[in-house]
Amino acid sequence: MEKVNLREKFALFSDHWRPRIAGELNGQQVKLVKFAGAFEWHHHVDEDEMFLVIEGEFVMEFRERKVELKKGEFLIVPRGVEHRPVAEREVQVMLLEPAGTVNTGNVRSELTAERLDWI
Repeated sequence: MEKVNLREKFALFSDHWRPRIAGELNGQQVKLVKFAGAFEWHHHVDEDEMFLVIEGEFVMEFRERKVELKKGEFLIVPRGVEHRPVAEREVQVMLLEPAGTVNTGNVRSELTAERLDWI
């Protein structure tokens, strides 16, 4: 049992859209990721995802609407819902999702991170 300092963990990497695993609990993983620009439109067949903004802000786009998220706010995207995060500037996000969830869900592209590193 060790505490996790988010500022220190986010300082360990600079790339975007490649989540790092910071912890696990009850079959879920706590992942840290930096966003910049627009991600892939995708959905997850079996997994809900929680996005918590640690620093910065971004917009979660859905086909019918957009949700703006700022520091200290979170959003849960239910399984099966098509979505795309978009960040004008770099944003730091904590994800909570089932272990093994692939970041691009039903889509495979150069942004797909099949294997994640622990930090």
